[in-house]
Amino acid sequence: MGAVERTEVFEAERPRLLRIAARVLDDPTEAEDVVQQAWLRLDRTDADIESLPAWLTTVTTRLCLDRLRARIPAPQAEIPMAETAPDPADDIALAETVGLALQVVLDRLTPQERIAFVLHDSFGFDFSTIAAILDTTPVNARKLASRARSKVVQPAAEDQLADWEIVDAFMAAAKGGDFDRLMRLLAPDAALSADDAAILAGTPHGIEGAREVATFFNGSAHAALPVFVGERPAAAWFNRGTAMVVFDFTITDGVVAGITFRAAPEVLARVARRDGEERRD
Repeated sequence: MGAVERTEVFEAERPRLLRIAARVLDDPTEAEDVVQQAWLRLDRTDADIESLPAWLTTVTTRLCLDRLRARIPAPQAEIPMAETAPDPADDIALAETVGLALQVVLDRLTPQERIAFVLHDSFGFDFSTIAAILDTTPVNARKLASRARSKVVQPAAEDQLADWEIVDAFMAAAKGGDFDRLMRLLAPDAALSADDAAILAGTPHGIEGAREVATFFNGSAHAALPVFVGERPAAAWFNRGTAMVVFDFTITDGVVAGITFRAAPEVLARVARRDGEERRD
């Protein structure tokens, strides 16, 4: 494969490599740096590469692994893993349902657990491929992902985000046009609804499904501000200092299960602005 062809393949693979690195490292800038390093290694090698996409994936992931290990101040001993029969439950992909607290929990995993979990549950890599990247066996790769998954499913209580954090994170993602983060904040069956007054004000009657809800909010709601409705954290669209429509969130298991637009006078009468010093559950 010539230099020009290698460059073309790399450019075609770059978006995918960036997604992997960004998800593993939770740092888009660092992800860009890692992928650039992968390109430099490709440019310098004269080896005959059988599958360039696979080679780039391996190099990028191993560079991420080095970065993760560098973040740990002291070596962490790996827990010995017995060669046991695979548990079919380990194949359940949970990355779309663990909520915003996922990144907090990922930071508590060992580098190898984090790589195995993200590659399998987020990107669907098989355990043979993950084992080759981590220089281990497929059984051990499966156990690494399983152990990480158990930590994600049962995170420490202090890792759970407050409702107001989820509401504000969702609104920030909406205003910033961060579609991927909106999807991570929404339950798969999330739905949008509205009361009669809100519908008269021009809101949709209803939208069903996380992707549809994320698409509706993506890049919008710039005039919405954080509020309380009673004691419940929410957001509201204001016009000349007056709340016109409330975005009433239903939070379940750390993700947004539903959003109801409300404009009934009795609801708007309970709206109070909140700021960083007033946030509460």
